[in-house]
Amino acid sequence: MISNLITLALAATPLVSAHGKVAVVNGDQGGNTTALGILGGIVPGEGSNDVTEIDTTVFNKKNIQTNGLGKTQKNGKNTIDMLSLATEQSGPVLPQVSGTNGTLTGVFHIVTSDGAGPLKAVLDPTATGKFGEYGVLLEVLTQVPGKGGNISPVDDKRWLREEQEEEEEPGSLRWAKRGEAVNINLDFPMAFKVPDNTQCQGTVDGVEGGVCLVKIANSNGNGPFGGVVAIQMVDESVATPTTAVGSGDATATDTPSTTLPDSVVVTSTGEASVKVHCEQVVGKIKRWWLGA
Repeated sequence: MISNLITLALAATPLVSAHGKVAVVNGDQGGNTTALGILGGIVPGEGSNDVTEIDTTVFNKKNIQTNGLGKTQKNGKNTIDMLSLATEQSGPVLPQVSGTNGTLTGVFHIVTSDGAGPLKAVLDPTATGKFGEYGVLLEVLTQVPGKGGNISPVDDKRWLREEQEEEEEPGSLRWAKRGEAVNINLDFPMAFKVPDNTQCQGTVDGVEGGVCLVKIANSNGNGPFGGVVAIQMVDESVATPTTAVGSGDATATDTPSTTLPDSVVVTSTGEASVKVHCEQVVGKIKRWWLGA
């Protein structure tokens, strides 16, 4: 643990004062991602603040509905181009959210004692980071414990882990005073409700379909701290093609065909399906050629 003197000195530098970060976010229809600027496993969970806080996003205003993607100690100002780094860590499929009763769930990692909850979340459908102009607040379904972004800084964190296991209310925790930021290194679940009929209009290189940005942050005066993630809405009006299972016959989808049968559906008896399909195509060509 760093000394009180060093803690006070670091408090004058916002990027190393205290942190909490968005570790992962999942969509209710699949897909996941991490926040812009996150470096992954190379950042230790425990250690001095100058080591554990390097990839945590810091915002410049306590009001969550303000523009900007924040910045980190390691890489400076976050940009939408950093989404490629996020997908390298979590996979190419961003969180997919239902257009009706859609939710985002995830993990918020409390790095230090004033990087805690409560959290707020705001969605920007343009994916430009203009949360102040286009941002829509999300309903919080599962809250991260804390008061004003603070949580108790103690060397022995067994009491806090026990309260996690017992799922007690956040009000039962002890809160830290500002300026006492020490390592906490604990994860907490979070969840948010996305408004029905949300439409993602943002365009991001390398991502197919519209993208929204969601800013998640606490309101600590030393930060605020949190992160920005990219999500997509699921178009529930688009029907999923039917795939045949365990049948030797070719199976058509619901999409009408103009001249030729629908695409081949390879099943567990794939050769039989292809053979039947070819016979159908040849027969139809013959009838067309003979004017039948």
